[in-house]
Amino acid sequence: METGLLILLPLLAGLVIYVLDDSKAKIFALGAAILEFVISLITFLRFSPEGGIQFDINVRWIKSMGIYFNVGMDGISLLLVMLTTFLVPLIILSTFRHTYTKTKLFYSLILIMQSALVGVFVARDAFLFYVFWELALIPIYFICLLWGGQERMRITFKFFIYTLAGSLFMLLAIIYLYLQTKNFSTTGSFSIDAFYEAGQQLSRNEQAWIFWAFFLAFAIKMPVFPFHTWQPDTYTISPSAGTMLLSGIMLKMGIYGVIRWMLPVVPDAIITWGEIAIYLSVAGIVYASIIAILQKDIKRLIAYVSIAHVGLIAAGVFTNSVEGLQGSVIQMLSHGINVVGLFFIIDIISDRTKTNEISSLGGIRNEAPLFAMFCIIILLSSVALPLTSGFVGELMLLVSVFKFNIYVAAIAGLTIIFGAVYMLNSYQKIMLGEPNIITSNFKDLFLTEKIVFIPIIILIFWIGLYPKTFLDISEPSVQALIKSTTEISNLK
Repeated sequence: METGLLILLPLLAGLVIYVLDDSKAKIFALGAAILEFVISLITFLRFSPEGGIQFDINVRWIKSMGIYFNVGMDGISLLLVMLTTFLVPLIILSTFRHTYTKTKLFYSLILIMQSALVGVFVARDAFLFYVFWELALIPIYFICLLWGGQERMRITFKFFIYTLAGSLFMLLAIIYLYLQTKNFSTTGSFSIDAFYEAGQQLSRNEQAWIFWAFFLAFAIKMPVFPFHTWQPDTYTISPSAGTMLLSGIMLKMGIYGVIRWMLPVVPDAIITWGEIAIYLSVAGIVYASIIAILQKDIKRLIAYVSIAHVGLIAAGVFTNSVEGLQGSVIQMLSHGINVVGLFFIIDIISDRTKTNEISSLGGIRNEAPLFAMFCIIILLSSVALPLTSGFVGELMLLVSVFKFNIYVAAIAGLTIIFGAVYMLNSYQKIMLGEPNIITSNFKDLFLTEKIVFIPIIILIFWIGLYPKTFLDISEPSVQALIKSTTEISNLK
């Protein structure tokens, strides 16, 4: 019941907005998003980590093809649903100081996208997963297209084609696996359990092409080097809310897809080809970090920072280890919180100064000390300072890569050094020194901006100081997933 409500509520709210006045649209959207978070919080409190799949719904949808509306949550799904429902109200609230044309459409698209994102994280039917996967793309495409910056038509078209092309490869893999399920089911099945069974019985060659078909779809969405080229431009031209949705939540779809729909389906291919995926991910860390150091536009800089951080998460996932998967889950939470905070910082700076050029800024700390304090906390979490959220997941991910290969881990560890270089250097140029003509009248935080920052800061220290709250939720699900894949591989 709870899972269905979490999908349905934002979808219905997104449609109801159209009967309201423009002046009430943002308040209604915020109220719906807060209610969604309350429902997810109740679900979180009722969840039993050892209970497997919970709050599930399994209703026949298309009988002739064995398609069910099958949704439910284990610990991994629950944490990503919590991340989604936690961030969306903050993203909506962050827009309150802006005026958008077609206000009702703007907030409607955000809520519809939230519904699709939750659907991706709870779907237990491959056909349903694909439907939600594609549905999530449509709202963000229009958000970027209608409210984006210069060259938005060219850039959003590239983004759409990239992600759609990757999705088509995934669809081919889904259809092939569905046909394999007919070996033990008269009508075939899109059930996740049927896909696990069918995939694990495939030959190594069959698993290999299924691996690459899924990998292309998920690597583009994350994105992993060299499938990242759509991302910096899209993040830069998107309105701030769109960038937050893309970076804070949507890229987690790709990482989650690997965990849920690749590792258990093609375990032999993971052993054979996962090594290449790790090398690509680590190469992306170094590449994106070096490019980030050279950036002059702060929004574009954070776009490359995101690629570097996701590269480490992807590398950890493909080690197929407990540390790697646990680290990836906790780092997805941390990255989502940190990157939304970072893009909100950029939104405030851009709104106050009308520029994103780092060289044009300086001395903001003198004019806005509270803002500067929140900035440094989020920044230090982003560079994995101990006792912040960024440290916990990054440590676990580096341990998993170290167990895979010590030399690869040494290269991956450069993300910490590079991160300190580009983030601290940017902070120094933007916040320190004397104010100039652009920053001399920089106002400190308004009430709504404080309300956005405070929950982010709380989560940064909560995860950093007591990660057990979240690790205990996901650990049984991670252990079960690792056990199932290793047992199959050992049997073969």
